[in-house]
Amino acid sequence: MKQADLRRRLMRSPIEALTAESGARRDAAFGRTLTYSRKVFVPLTQLCRDVCHYCTFAKAPRAAPSAYLDLDEVLEIARAGARAGCKEALFTLGDKPELRYPAARKALDRLGFASTVEYLAFAAGRVLEETGLLPHINAGVLSAEDYARLRPVSASMGLMLESASERLCRRGGPHFGSPDKHPAVRLASISAAGEAQVPFTSGLLIGIGETREERLDALFELQALHDRHGHLQEIIVQNFRAKPGTRMASAPESPAEELLWTLAAARLILPETVSVQAPPNLSPGAAAALIQAGLDDFGGISPVTIDHVNPEAPWPQIAALEATCAEAGRRLTERLTAYPRFVREAERWMEPGVRRAVLRLSDSVGLTRDGAWSPGVTGKAPGGPADPLGTGVPAPPLVRDRVLERCLQAVRGGRAPAEADLVGLFAARGAEAADIAAAADDLRRETCGDAVSYVVNRNINYTNICAYSCSFCAFSKASSKAGHRDRPYVLELPELARRAQEAWDRGATEVCLQGGIHPRFTGRTYLDVVRAVKEACPGMHVHAFSPLEIAHGAETLEIPVGDFLRMLKDEGLGSLPGTAAEILHDDVRRRICPDKLTTAQWLEVVETAHRIGLPTTSTIMFGHVETPEHWASHLLALRDLQARTGGITEFVPLPFVHMEAPVYLRGEARRGPTWRESVLMHAVGRIALHGQIRNVQASWVKLGLDGASALLAAGVNDLGGVLMNESISRAAGAAHGQELGVGDLEAAILAAGRCPIRRTTLYADAAVCAPAAA
Repeated sequence: MKQADLRRRLMRSPIEALTAESGARRDAAFGRTLTYSRKVFVPLTQLCRDVCHYCTFAKAPRAAPSAYLDLDEVLEIARAGARAGCKEALFTLGDKPELRYPAARKALDRLGFASTVEYLAFAAGRVLEETGLLPHINAGVLSAEDYARLRPVSASMGLMLESASERLCRRGGPHFGSPDKHPAVRLASISAAGEAQVPFTSGLLIGIGETREERLDALFELQALHDRHGHLQEIIVQNFRAKPGTRMASAPESPAEELLWTLAAARLILPETVSVQAPPNLSPGAAAALIQAGLDDFGGISPVTIDHVNPEAPWPQIAALEATCAEAGRRLTERLTAYPRFVREAERWMEPGVRRAVLRLSDSVGLTRDGAWSPGVTGKAPGGPADPLGTGVPAPPLVRDRVLERCLQAVRGGRAPAEADLVGLFAARGAEAADIAAAADDLRRETCGDAVSYVVNRNINYTNICAYSCSFCAFSKASSKAGHRDRPYVLELPELARRAQEAWDRGATEVCLQGGIHPRFTGRTYLDVVRAVKEACPGMHVHAFSPLEIAHGAETLEIPVGDFLRMLKDEGLGSLPGTAAEILHDDVRRRICPDKLTTAQWLEVVETAHRIGLPTTSTIMFGHVETPEHWASHLLALRDLQARTGGITEFVPLPFVHMEAPVYLRGEARRGPTWRESVLMHAVGRIALHGQIRNVQASWVKLGLDGASALLAAGVNDLGGVLMNESISRAAGAAHGQELGVGDLEAAILAAGRCPIRRTTLYADAAVCAPAAA
């Protein structure tokens, strides 16, 4: 719609029609999710060269306890925020006070800085480094040089436009005597932020004498800047509150209808990628009306510090705001100071040090991680068999979410669910996530009953030397990306045979053989490995070689993959692990394993194995740089492959263990999936693959036995193997053991109210054929 037409419609339409339309547009963009940022307020200085007639934040030197907070005061505030669970440190300060007050210049001299911006950059950097809080900087009008100085120490910045009306800067107006409040000056600064690629907040202050037409002018100006730079993450619609002691103490405040009208106008003018926010503490009791008008964010809320700009307006209790959102059919979710779109494009929008801190706090969609758990860490997993998510949420809703219902209808009818619907399932939280876990467990019960299977096996990682450069791998010891726990090694064939015999004597029915891609290995090496194991233990099932190893072996022998697989099968290879899949999406593979197989190549090797009678497992390695869109694409690729071949025995989600992974140590990846994401990966995997892949396995090596046991209530029916010497996860930093006894596995299964069943690699009953020593 042309700007003139939209302007006329906004000015003439009834507010009920506008708010209904803006609410619908918000729902289309953000679904049922509303956000807020848990912050701590750092008023670095309350001196300001401007004299806005409604402001009580700015003070003269004689009224301020000190010209600037010193660094110890700043860090004390930030540390208190970190202890209270805050993720954002909001630096708010007056505009260039040193240009007006000698006291400011003297204070900066004592601190050792030439300007307020220079001291701000130092203080924000220390907060980022010492507390992990993400600085958001509101420092008034800034130049391109200022943004360049502050960008390395802040995740986002902001400057309220307030108004596009020059009229308000004339004598008698609220901005008279405030050089930094001229609209052209502020618009130039907001534009400079876009050129500097800073995730940015701006907004309007309504009720200070402007007209509705002038508010629309401001919104269209901001829209034009965003169209040019794409940097606006949110627009705040802030209502003026009259404050005693100011020149506007007796000025009338805007009626509630004006706030709602402006919110609706902002939502209808701005692109859907830009959030619309209104501070809830300035409109107590009006949160439901704000939601109805199209709001999708409540801004920063502090459990520690007051709103220093509006000290008379206390922050709402987050629990109370959550309840209000729930009553409106919404879920309140914590975000970071940088919005999800910017977190997901962090390479563009953030300096490396900031990106590292942001990713450490981020989940797969760019919101705040819900909980401190990460795969491989010590400590109990949050969930349990009675409550896999561990959130204590109410029972699943009586009416199923439409997205979940569509997915269930599709798979029960033998069809693949829509990719967008799977993405929607991964976004679920609270009761909706609990319902997805319950639905997955219903499918598990229908498909597999109450048995939980496991295999007695031994992992043999025959070399940790690898010519490839996968950035997530800490197992390889062939380059500077090496982890720190192990030295390079190659197991000789007699040692492989000895370990296989030892495993057989201890009751194993399977050896799982995988290793690095040693530059001297050829296809003959892999043939010799299988032969050595089968000669030592003819009855042992050999589950060996990732699709990457298969492709490497075939290439070195200069024969087709199918011919090489037939040779391996003739030597006694029984099945392949479907590892090296990572994420079956080439955008991700180019980032984490650029020299590895492409998605199409991986699928081709696995399909070829199936065609010649070699079953495989299937895996996904998640929680690093990818998003739920990639997860959904991966699941559908597996479903499509299985529909063609039927050769996949199980689906095994492998949560990324971050601690020693090079991509994490470089600050380019998250801390693995959250617990909620781990539960949903198993549950959504069960749903997406229903009717095709029968078995869903949880990896106790990555999750811990308690974590894997909790997932037995989220669609999982298999706990893998006892392993005996798994070392890949340990090299990545996982704290869980290398081996688990049969008694430990069975006790965990029984404690979950399920029936343990010992199986073979291919899911036959192992009780009749296994050595008794297990």
